[in-house]
Amino acid sequence: MLTAILTSLFERELEKLKTEIAAYPSEEGLWTVSGDIKNPGGNLCLHLLGNLNAYIGAEIGKTGYVRNRDGEFSKKNVPRSLLLLEIDQTKEMVSTILKKLSEADLEKPFPIEVLGYPMTNAYFLTHILSHFSYHLGQINYHRRLLEKQIN
Repeated sequence: MLTAILTSLFERELEKLKTEIAAYPSEEGLWTVSGDIKNPGGNLCLHLLGNLNAYIGAEIGKTGYVRNRDGEFSKKNVPRSLLLLEIDQTKEMVSTILKKLSEADLEKPFPIEVLGYPMTNAYFLTHILSHFSYHLGQINYHRRLLEKQIN
């Protein structure tokens, strides 16, 4: 039951990410920083995808993905079309891996102590879902601030 819920919620959030990235008024806007906002929507998108590919892909699904966390925040001007493609690929990977997890798998320990203490796969998947939603909200806010500046 929880596996189906997590799969559905991750798919929903990845679709929302795709909608947000597509809604930016310009490609340049994805990479615009202003005032105290140092992480534009493009970098937050790369960070979210890196997070899911590292923790769900590499750690749970053993995909072999190697994360470049610094690059998630330093890359600029990645074409929107590439971001949208990577969102689709990440959604497929997440769905495939999560659908294979049994309820017993969810109770197993997550392979690494990301937060400094042991936790189950279920706990950590719930954590990264909330982390995803937090940054998705930041992307939405960044996009709307830019739209307000343009109009």
